[in-house]
Amino acid sequence: MSGIPDTRTTYDEGMPGKAPAADATLRILRLMSQQRGPVAAATIARSLALPRSTVYQLLATLSEHGFVVPLPEARKFGLGVAAFELSSGFSRQQPLTRVGAPVVARLVDDLGLSGHLTVLHGRDVVYLVEERAPHGPYLVTDVGVRLPAHLTASGLAMLAGLPPVQVRALYPDRGSFTTRTGAGVASYRELSAELRTTRERGYAVEDSSVTEGLRSLAVAVPDHVGWPAASVAVTFPSARDVDTEATAARISAAAAELTRRIRG
Repeated sequence: MSGIPDTRTTYDEGMPGKAPAADATLRILRLMSQQRGPVAAATIARSLALPRSTVYQLLATLSEHGFVVPLPEARKFGLGVAAFELSSGFSRQQPLTRVGAPVVARLVDDLGLSGHLTVLHGRDVVYLVEERAPHGPYLVTDVGVRLPAHLTASGLAMLAGLPPVQVRALYPDRGSFTTRTGAGVASYRELSAELRTTRERGYAVEDSSVTEGLRSLAVAVPDHVGWPAASVAVTFPSARDVDTEATAARISAAAAELTRRIRG
């Protein structure tokens, strides 16, 4: 594998415990999850007091299974899609749904707009909580539904919270982009520009990319190290007169409340 030397050092060299390889692997993943971007193998070895050859071997195995992505140009490693799937698998379980449901319900009551709570799962978003507003429009979203992240406000809000190299790993080529209505980003260049706008604005916007005539606003919910753990969003007819800035501010308050709940 490019950037990873072929070594013969055994995994248990210099590592305590009954399952030293597993212990070191988990420590590497934990360290990488706490960084805001890719990290060099030498930094991992130094931070965890592990032999560098051992770190390279474990990174090679993690890369084969999609948990890390080697970035030869930068001489660093970033988290792969499998790592995000693992984290979102935890998020989809009861804890996040339980703490998020009342937050979304209050948001819907306050705004009179349908609300959602989603998590990122690879290049998709998965809906955990779906709260419909009275007399609201028909929505294709529901609990358990998956949609392409780049087409949804929820997905754009979470992707904007990832380092660019991680986004690139998720969208390596034009074939990574799908469409439903013909609207929405269709290339990495368009996605990068949209994510930059989302970061500057503080919230994501989607109009007719999922369903024609429907618009969504979303704000990411960061975890204790700043990674996007989830996203809170509302959806309404594009023709409806909605104060975008005021609505986004209310969504941001709901997202901040959920962040506090996640952190305990």
